[in-house]
Amino acid sequence: MSSHSGMWKKTVFTYGIILLGSGILSFGLYNIHERTNVTEGGVLGMTLLLQHWFGFSPSVTSPLMDIACYLLAWRFLGNAFARYALAASLAFAGFHALWEQFPPLLPDLSAYPAIAAVAGALFVGLGVGLVVRIGGACGGDDALALSISHVTRWPIARCYLLTDLTVLALSLSYISVSRILYSLITVTLSSALIGWVQGTGRAPSKDGADGGAPETETA
Repeated sequence: MSSHSGMWKKTVFTYGIILLGSGILSFGLYNIHERTNVTEGGVLGMTLLLQHWFGFSPSVTSPLMDIACYLLAWRFLGNAFARYALAASLAFAGFHALWEQFPPLLPDLSAYPAIAAVAGALFVGLGVGLVVRIGGACGGDDALALSISHVTRWPIARCYLLTDLTVLALSLSYISVSRILYSLITVTLSSALIGWVQGTGRAPSKDGADGGAPETETA
């Protein structure tokens, strides 16, 4: 009985952290990134690019791209990671759809891009960091980077950098070079914060990936 109770509490805690992290991430994306054109790399940045050029809401494009990344990396990441990552993706979509029902709740930082870059990084770093700490992922970036690493045998950090720089380069189609420089600040700071949140109080991850990819589990 106590074993079942412990398992239930652990499950509630795990998905509670996923909800918290996804809520923080989507709140920052809606209130800061989308209003100031300070974009992210990876899947997050791609959702902003698609929203700008085609009007697609991140509440739709984010889970679609995440699922594509998860299917690509399913055999490499393990079932537990896939469950948590899918939950985070759906939670992000739900929270973003909720925020869209209200006007922005934070001041417009468009005139202060440096502040926007740092503030955005704090939301992304904290939100994603909480999710990866319990073994999930936000945005599908982890799944995509791990897939690239498996195919190319590159270090996982280089794979993260590749996806981020690719999206930032595409974002030059609607964001000025000066704004992209601020985005580089956001990417750098958020990556560092993700690693700090994920790794505080525990041993470094086995694969050494930024953001701490979880151990695989096949059961």
